[in-house]
Amino acid sequence: MSPRLSVFIAASLDGYIATPDDKLDWLLAAAGPDEDYGYEEFIATVDAMAMGRGTYDFVAREDPWPLAGRRVFVFTKDAPEPHDDVTFWSVPIEEAVARWDEMGLRRVYVDGGRLISSFLARGLIDEMTVTIAPRLLGRGRPLFHPHERETKLRLLGSRAFPSGMVTLRYERDPG
Repeated sequence: MSPRLSVFIAASLDGYIATPDDKLDWLLAAAGPDEDYGYEEFIATVDAMAMGRGTYDFVAREDPWPLAGRRVFVFTKDAPEPHDDVTFWSVPIEEAVARWDEMGLRRVYVDGGRLISSFLARGLIDEMTVTIAPRLLGRGRPLFHPHERETKLRLLGSRAFPSGMVTLRYERDPG
């Protein structure tokens, strides 16, 4: 049985996950104090993370390393310096999913706009949690990139927060 592939991400109301210069301060400013958007509960169920090189470069700047003890797979053609628990690879997505299955991984968190769109284009994302921030950025790094596949989703739940943030949980509708 293939691992469940999950997305957990925040975006502006107009669909951007970062500014053109890869900044997230707008998102931190939009978040309310003491609001729990479900990340800790979600990440506790994840066996591994998959991300693109851009997302990795952003996360790798954090000290301490926020993904310690968790397996991370970075899809890139140009691997940087080695890092503990990080596998840099340039394999087709379908091969990656097959390898994760062989490894016995049950849930993989897919992160980063381009990588998420690549998985969606192949019909491989099982569920998505998207938190919408009450901000219109006008431009930046888009959450979704164009591809040729339509994906039907079924709403599992939504939750609004005093800050104006809204979390939407979907699963892929097989029908």
